[in-house]
Amino acid sequence: MDRTRYRFRSLWALPAPPAAVYAVLERPEEYPRWWRQVREVTRIDDTTGVVRVRSLLPYDLTFTVREVRRDPAAGILEVALSGDVDGWARWTVTAAGSGTLARYDQAVRVNKPLLRRFAVPGRPVFRANHRLMMRAGRRGLRTYLEAV
Repeated sequence: MDRTRYRFRSLWALPAPPAAVYAVLERPEEYPRWWRQVREVTRIDDTTGVVRVRSLLPYDLTFTVREVRRDPAAGILEVALSGDVDGWARWTVTAAGSGTLARYDQAVRVNKPLLRRFAVPGRPVFRANHRLMMRAGRRGLRTYLEAV
């Protein structure tokens, strides 16, 4: 097993209509407003940007994000990632009762030398760090949606 590969899935139940959730998620340059671990998003063009994230652990990850699929009717936003991590990430937004279920799937390989060096002993810590980041993102988006 390659310890530098990760697969993540997060499910966010949100009290807003799917169209409202999708509208926020399709604007990554605004993520730092509601997701404190997304430190910076710099657009390169209409479909590409550079993202810098940092959760609890004292390291940043910087990667280029390139849009692969934007399908509002299906509720799907998918991007390719390259840089400190290579792989893909996808939001799938669906109705759930009177609100929305936003599902985040990600499959990446870590390229950042520090993370590769500590791939085996650090794996549980890196996974926990990702969970904390996702939990904070869900809370931030929920608060943001309630305010707009």
